[in-house]
Amino acid sequence: MGKSQLHDLTAAEQAAAIRAGTVSPVELTEHCLERMDRLGAEVGAFLTVTPELARGQARAAEDEALAARREGRPLPALHGVPVPVKDLNNVAGVRTTMGSAALEDHVATTDDHVAARLRAGGCPMPGKTNTPEFGLPPYTENALAPPARTPWDLSRSAGGSSGGAAAAVASGLVPVAHASDGGGSIRIPASVCGLFGIKPSRGVVSPGPTLHDVTGLSTSGPLARTVLDAATLLDVLAGPMPGDPYSAPSLPPGETYADAAAPSRAPRRLRIALVTTAPVPGVVTDPECVAAAEGAAALLRELGHEVEAIELPVEEFLKDAFTTVWSVSAATRPVPEGREELLNPLTRQLRARGREVPAPRFAAALYAFRTMGQLMADALLAPGSGYDAILSPTLARPPQPVGGLRNDADPLAEFEGNARFTPFTPLYNATGQPAVSLPLHWSAAGLPIGVMLGGRYGEDSLLLSVSAQLEAARPWHDRRPALW
Repeated sequence: MGKSQLHDLTAAEQAAAIRAGTVSPVELTEHCLERMDRLGAEVGAFLTVTPELARGQARAAEDEALAARREGRPLPALHGVPVPVKDLNNVAGVRTTMGSAALEDHVATTDDHVAARLRAGGCPMPGKTNTPEFGLPPYTENALAPPARTPWDLSRSAGGSSGGAAAAVASGLVPVAHASDGGGSIRIPASVCGLFGIKPSRGVVSPGPTLHDVTGLSTSGPLARTVLDAATLLDVLAGPMPGDPYSAPSLPPGETYADAAAPSRAPRRLRIALVTTAPVPGVVTDPECVAAAEGAAALLRELGHEVEAIELPVEEFLKDAFTTVWSVSAATRPVPEGREELLNPLTRQLRARGREVPAPRFAAALYAFRTMGQLMADALLAPGSGYDAILSPTLARPPQPVGGLRNDADPLAEFEGNARFTPFTPLYNATGQPAVSLPLHWSAAGLPIGVMLGGRYGEDSLLLSVSAQLEAARPWHDRRPALW
């Protein structure tokens, strides 16, 4: 197979080897569990490890793979490939802590739809990945597990809130991981861990049946080393379910997201807007992050695309609206009676603020999101006359030290600092548009610096196609940290 270790294979290569019978799901799962046991705590990847569950699922996947080969029928795209679930989502029979000591002993009784789809897709689940409390900050530090660290520099955070998922994939513990994104929580860790991640369009992946986000900010999606791996996992996760509050445009019959990432599907010539000034007052973007975006713009031009530098309006209203909605969302998280004092200072502060938000202000904040989505659609991304995508840095700063974004003594100051770290990402949560982070740049210090592409609502396939084109032009997935 040309690769010396099983974890050197991409998820797509692992799945192909399972279909061919050259690798078994049991063998692959044991390999992942061994690496998780040896390296998981060092990078803070997992909150809960489920070896017996994964082994049982791997044995069932192996039986099914044998039967499929014997009968000449196809298998699901990632059959037998281990995929962990972020601990903000429920897996029946496994504890769901949401990164909070207040929920340390909570065991889920039902699967969220993403977990059910992974089960149906034949993916063994080796554990629940680390997340900050309720997924609120852009770092992954809690009272239940070691901090999630980027394997490119173990003194630095893996970001958040999908920091554990990113640390697991970037360290070669698992080939791909389920993640979620309510303000950048897939793209932030992708940027600081040297991975590809996509926040899909609102409604592509079902949020149900128990954790519906009524604000529309959050969605599940994949973290991966390659665009094809991410697209293939998105195929496993995607699809409408009864009760979904949003429904994204469906793919054409017979089409998959993996098809969009194929080399033969290079995109047409695109018109792309380049934004390097953050649309948040007072934010200065680090020169390395600017260089990453400008380097990606140069590469896109070499590939035949038109790239034009623009500036988005610097507005307070979107930041204020996001803060309002984020606070109300924090206040609605279920905390068992008598356990509020176990929450982190930031969580307590946001919950207190959220309880004080009047209903008209909450409604006005949601309306601001819809207004921004309409403005983006009409002014920037109108088909035929506007841009096809918007290119920017993913983050305003390089990877930050563990503890560097946290301020327990002054949670409000911490929240403001977090906003200055992540000024580019929340826009696409507010509008529901798809956005990706690509690992196209490494700093002089050897740290990954991601760049972000945001697209029109429902055009996830186009983003995957141009991302695959960029990856082919400047491959990144064979570049690995020393921990590998």
